Amino acid sequence: MGIKLEEELFNKYVRVIKLARTPTRNEFSKIAIVAAAGVLIIGLIGFIVYLVMKVLPQ
Repeated sequence: MGIKLEEELFNKYVRVIKLARTPTRNEFSKIAIVAAAGVLIIGLIGFIVYLVMKVLPQ
């Protein structure tokens, strides 16, 4: 029973690997831009919270 479950899991992993491909340069650029924008937005929110916490106690 355990071997059958492992075999099914292995087959699922193999199917995913067969479908996977390297992104095109255009796809990669779009993903990189979206990720960078997300990092900048989160950083900006953190900086604003920092400034508010620094100014509020005064």
